[in-house]
Amino acid sequence: MTTITFDTQEAVIKLKAVGVSQEHADAFVRAIVESQNSLVTKTDLELALTPIKTDLAVLKADSITLKWMMGVLIAGVMSIVIKTFF
Repeated sequence: MTTITFDTQEAVIKLKAVGVSQEHADAFVRAIVESQNSLVTKTDLELALTPIKTDLAVLKADSITLKWMMGVLIAGVMSIVIKTFF
């Protein structure tokens, strides 16, 4: 998992510089740090989607085979119908 760097002490100092109290600045910075723990990175998303991509590739291969088989079946039936009437 990718680590996102965030200087908490600098953020508290900047918040205090604009007039935010120490307690509020600490609480705000803690909330930011906790929210970063639940962020999803591109790598996390790709790892989660890999099984789905694999399943879709298998389904695509199966559908191509099915289309080919239906074509052969229709050609066989049509040849029997043509042979019967002509």
